[in-house]
Amino acid sequence: MATSPESSGPPKDARGLSAINEASLEASIIRRGFATPQEVEACKAYRAKLAASGSGTNKDEPGRSLLDVMVDAKVITKNQSLRLAKENGSEGVKSLSIPGYQIISKLGKGSMGIVYKAKQTSVDRIVAVKVLLESLAKNKDFIKRFEREAKIAAKLSHNNIVNAIDAGNTDGHFFFVMEYVEGATIKDELDKSKIFDEKVALRVIVSVAEALKHAHQRGLIHRDVKPENVILCKDGNVKLADLGLARLTADEKWAMAEVGMAIGTPYYISPEQVRGQVDVDIRADIYSLGATLYHMVTGKVPYGGDTPNEVMKKHVDKNVNLVPPDHINTKLSSGLGMVVETMMARDRNNRYATPDDLLLDLRCLLQGEPPMIAGQKLDSLASLAEGDASDDVVGGSGGASDSEKAEMAAKVNSKNTVIAVVGILLGVSVLTNVLMMLAK
Repeated sequence: MATSPESSGPPKDARGLSAINEASLEASIIRRGFATPQEVEACKAYRAKLAASGSGTNKDEPGRSLLDVMVDAKVITKNQSLRLAKENGSEGVKSLSIPGYQIISKLGKGSMGIVYKAKQTSVDRIVAVKVLLESLAKNKDFIKRFEREAKIAAKLSHNNIVNAIDAGNTDGHFFFVMEYVEGATIKDELDKSKIFDEKVALRVIVSVAEALKHAHQRGLIHRDVKPENVILCKDGNVKLADLGLARLTADEKWAMAEVGMAIGTPYYISPEQVRGQVDVDIRADIYSLGATLYHMVTGKVPYGGDTPNEVMKKHVDKNVNLVPPDHINTKLSSGLGMVVETMMARDRNNRYATPDDLLLDLRCLLQGEPPMIAGQKLDSLASLAEGDASDDVVGGSGGASDSEKAEMAAKVNSKNTVIAVVGILLGVSVLTNVLMMLAK
């Protein structure tokens, strides 16, 4: 699950801070006015000089901490050093102990846990360890949810999914271990204002669709497919991460416990998740993947808004039309536009029914061919829309309520009955005349 743009063996100081965390530390020092950028750079240069000469190092201390160097230079105080170290997670790294794992550095923090880079000592491999926040470890519901995430992750084993390795509880620390993945997320790229080339985006989405297919075959839905949870690995592979909101499709008890709750991320959430429906299935993930693809190739989210509620309402409001992605980025093929519109159909019955159906169309696009399923669905929808429009014009019932339409339908049925009876009588009369002529 962990992501990092670092190469193997990133520089770490004596407190175990990775290069990424040190950059955050430097920003924190400057932002809080503890030191100027020039003072920070001077201390870094001095530390590098010490490391090059071998001064102040031994087998147990690979290099001086930037904070220690700044304290020695009287740029910051010892108390400021301790406070900064605690805020940047290095104290947590030093105090956390999980049998069988050597904690290396803090990688990130989420709403439920902190993720660390660690070494699994028994097999000498780098892993990612997610630890439940101490503030939540006292709550049975959060512990249950955390353990459930680990168990769900253990059900999956696929090249396009961040795989689970281990889970447990030690000294009140609830944790589970995942494979360590080096790379950036789609969100990281979008944050740099990157717009993905169509073919590149399609290859990424194919990989995620394969991951969803695997989950679907095991009765699971992810429920939080979004750019932040798709990792673009350094080796060119793609991994779907974070199963914190995933659940078994058939788990009715769990579903009923969440009825009416909007579970998901506003920019990418499906309409049925917004409504808090019980029977959410794989088509919700297909919708979210469509919203992710939309963002990748246009640089814009499908629906914007000033608040999460405003954004979520647009996902369900039939009066708010989705601007086709190929209208925003005119370099895109119309086929891709058709596929995205099918993935993001508000009525899930008009979406791809399974990841297999989606994969068929995605591979058609990659081969330079028009989609097979999306075209049929859009044609059917257009025909239905035209039919509805002509009925409204002929019947003049465009603004009629359901009861008025029912009343009109009853009147039409009555007229049709009278016409049918008259037709039958005329038919009998004609037959009688023919028989009489033959008798003569």
